[in-house]
Amino acid sequence: MPLTSWGSYNQIILSNEKTNAEYGIGFACGFYSQQNEAHADSWYLAIGLAEWMDSFPDEQVWYFKDILWLANRNRAVSEHATLQFLSDGNLVLRDGDGSLVWSTGTANKSVVGMKMMKTGNLVLYDTNNKSIWQSFDHPTDTLLPGQKLMRGQKLVASVSNSNLSKGNFNLVVTSRGLDAYYQAEVPLSYCRYPYNEGTSHDVDRIEMESSNGYLSLDILSTEGVLLYTSYQQYRNKTSYMKLDPDGHLRFYDDKSRDQSFDLLADYMNECDYPLSCGSYGLCTNGVCSCLPGFAPTDASNGQSAVECSQINPITCENPSSHFLLPYEDIHYFSYEAAIGNVTDMNSCKEACLKTCSCTVALFRFYDNTSIGDCVLPSPVLSLTKEGKETYKYQSYAFIKMSNDGEIRQGGDANSNARQPERSSSRSVNHSITIIGSTLGALILVGLVFGFFWIVFFGKKKDGEEEGIEDYLDELSGMPVRFTYKELKIATENFQKKLGAGGFGSVFEGNSLTGDKIAVKRLDSLGQGKKEFLAEVKTIGSIHHNSLVRLIGFCAEKLHRLLVYEFMSYGSLDKWIFFQEPFQPPLDWQTRRKIIWDVAKGLAYLHEDCRQRIIHLDIKPQNILLDANLHAKISDFGLSKLIDRDQSQSVTTMRGTPGYMAPELFHSVITEKADVYSFGIVVMEVVCGRKNLDRSQPEGCMHLLPIFMRKAEEHQLMDMVDKSSEDMELHKSEAVEMMKVAIWCLQSNYTRRPSMSMVVKVLEGTVEVEADLDYTIQHPTTMAPIRIEANLENTTTLLRPSLLSAPR
Repeated sequence: MPLTSWGSYNQIILSNEKTNAEYGIGFACGFYSQQNEAHADSWYLAIGLAEWMDSFPDEQVWYFKDILWLANRNRAVSEHATLQFLSDGNLVLRDGDGSLVWSTGTANKSVVGMKMMKTGNLVLYDTNNKSIWQSFDHPTDTLLPGQKLMRGQKLVASVSNSNLSKGNFNLVVTSRGLDAYYQAEVPLSYCRYPYNEGTSHDVDRIEMESSNGYLSLDILSTEGVLLYTSYQQYRNKTSYMKLDPDGHLRFYDDKSRDQSFDLLADYMNECDYPLSCGSYGLCTNGVCSCLPGFAPTDASNGQSAVECSQINPITCENPSSHFLLPYEDIHYFSYEAAIGNVTDMNSCKEACLKTCSCTVALFRFYDNTSIGDCVLPSPVLSLTKEGKETYKYQSYAFIKMSNDGEIRQGGDANSNARQPERSSSRSVNHSITIIGSTLGALILVGLVFGFFWIVFFGKKKDGEEEGIEDYLDELSGMPVRFTYKELKIATENFQKKLGAGGFGSVFEGNSLTGDKIAVKRLDSLGQGKKEFLAEVKTIGSIHHNSLVRLIGFCAEKLHRLLVYEFMSYGSLDKWIFFQEPFQPPLDWQTRRKIIWDVAKGLAYLHEDCRQRIIHLDIKPQNILLDANLHAKISDFGLSKLIDRDQSQSVTTMRGTPGYMAPELFHSVITEKADVYSFGIVVMEVVCGRKNLDRSQPEGCMHLLPIFMRKAEEHQLMDMVDKSSEDMELHKSEAVEMMKVAIWCLQSNYTRRPSMSMVVKVLEGTVEVEADLDYTIQHPTTMAPIRIEANLENTTTLLRPSLLSAPR
C-alpha cells in the first residue's frame, strides 16, 4: 500500500481498542516518519503508542506518541514503499524501487491473518489461531508487559531521539544477569544488573509484568525460579521499559514521557554512564568539563554533555615532542579493553607514547602501581572524578600533550605564540643567563615548598592515622582486627570462593588456630573508615546463638573485609528446595528445631538489643546451618536500626520477592515485617517447596493462596511435605506449626504476633490466636526489591557495607 502522512500524523494500518480509554491511547502498527529536514523521506514500519485525535470525528486518525518497535530500523524506506501480506502468509516490506527491505519469513507456514494485540504485540496466526510470528520475539529497544527477553537476546538503543537506527548502547541477557554495554571495538560493560549472585541458577530470561498498579521486571532461571525483581508504580495500562539513547534503562508511563523512573538509579550515578559528558568530557558531581588541553567543540558552557576536542592536536610526525600529563583520581567506566601484557604504570605510559592514535592512557590499581590495568581507549568516552569505581581502585589518567603548545584546561584561551629567536651571541648569552637564573630560583622555591609540604602534610597524614587509631582505642568491645595480609594468607589469596551477594564475595579460609572461617570482601564502599568501624562495632556487639558470629574485620587503606564463623552445612534452601542426590529430607524434629532457632534469633534482634534491628530479608538463603544443623540468621545487608522510642519507620523498599510483607508497599516498616517473612519461611519448611515457584503449573506457582485456601477448608494436612515419611508421621504437629505461620501472615500487621510471642507458642506456654484472617493481601507478582520509587526523602538507608554475613 502507498504511504501517506498528515503532517505530523502517520498512517496506521492496524490498531487495537484504546487500551487507555481515559486518554484515548492504544497500541498501533503503521508507518512512521519524523518529517524533519534530516529525514524528509525516511519511513519506518513501526509499532507505537498512538493517540486518538478527536479533531477528526469521521476518520480513524491517530498519531504516534512514542515508537516501541521497528521492522526496518537500519534501512528507512521512501514514501513509495509497499507493505504486502502475501497469499503464502509472508508479510513483506519493499522499498519504492522494489527491493526487499524486511519480511517476517513466514511463507508457507499456514498463516491466515495478522492482528494487533492490546498488549502491543503484532501477531501473525494460523487457522488454529496459533501464533506463528510475533513482534514480541524480535525486540528493538523496548520491553512491554507480557514480553520476554531470552538469554542471548538484547535491547539496542537508538542513536538519538531523532535517529532511530541502532546506536551503541546494548542490554543483553546473559547466564549471570543483565549486562549493559557500549559497543566499541570491544564491548565495554558499564552496568551489570544485580541479582543474588550466590545462587546456583543460571539466568534464562527476563519478563515484564503488570498487575495491581505495578510494573515489574523479573529475572528468572531456566527452572522458572524468580531470582530478582524490580518494580515501579504506574498509572496506566500502557507503561513500558526502554533502553534510551543515553544508555539509561527507564520505566515510562504512557500519559507523559516526562514521568519516568530510572531502573539503574540505585546502582549508578550520572557520571557512571559512558557518554555522560561526551568524548573527552570529565564528569564531576554531575557537572561536565573538559580535560586539560581540551575545550568544548561549540561555544556553549561546560555544563552540558558537549563534545571536547584537543586545543593543540597532536600529530604522528614528531612523536618525540609528546609528553604525558598525569591527572590523579580520574576513573573510566570500563577496563574490558585493558592491555593484557601491560600491568604496571610505567609500561602503560610507554604504550601510549609509542601508539600514535593514543590520546589518553588510563591506569587503575588496588594498592600497588606495579600490578594494575591499563587501557588506551579509542574512542575516548566520558571520564569521571566519582562513580562506582572510586572506592575500589586508585586511578590515573595520562593525557598526551604536545611540547609545541601550552596546557590549557576547560578551553581557557591563552596565547601560545612564541617570540622569534635572536641570532646574535649576546642575545643567546642573555637568554641563557635568564633561563639559568629562572631555573635556579624555581629550584630554590621548590626545595622550600617541598620542605614545608613534608612538614605540614606529613604531620597531617600522621595525625589522621593517629586519629583512626585513637578512635579504635575508644571503641571498646570491637571484634578482632586483621591486616589485609593476614586475611590474604588465611584465604590462600582468596582462592576458594563460597559465594557472592550482599555487596561482596565470600571466601573460605583458615584461622591461625586451624579453625575454618568465612571472609567477606566488600565492594564499592561509599563510606569512610570511621563510619565503617562504627557499624562493625554495632553488629560486633550483637551476640546470640542463633546469629552468625562476626569474628573480626579489616579496615586497611581501601580494603574492607569481614570475618565470620564458618557454617559447614550452608544455607537452609539447599536442604528444603534443592536436595542433593541421596540426601535424605529433613525430619520433623530438625525442621522444628530450625524454626525455633530462627524465632529466637529474631526475638533477640527485635527486643533484646539496645536498638531494635529489623532484618528485612529473612528467607531460607539467609539462614545458615552448622555441623549440628543448628540454624543461624545471616546477611544483615538490608537491616534497619530503629530506636526504642520509635514505633515504625519510613524507608525505601527492600527485601526479596515472595517474602516481603504487604505494608512494605507503603514504605512503612515495623518489626512485624520480619514476622511476616518468618511466616513464609515456616510455610516453606513445613510444605517443602518455595512460596513462588515458576516451575509449577499455572495456578500453582504461588504457594500462599493455596496454603490459605486449604487452611480455610481445614485441609492443612494436604500441605505437609510428602517427600518425607517422618513428616507424614508428624502431620498433626506440622499442622499446628502451620497455624503459627498463618498468624504471622496476617495482612494487617497489627494482628501479627511479636517474635517473643511466637517463641512462647513454640514453647507451649501460649496458644495461637483463634480468629485468623485467611484472605491474605499478598502482592504475588509484584514483590519489590531494593528499588526506590516515588517515596519521600525521609529515609536513612543503612549502608550495606557492614552487616552482610556470608551466604
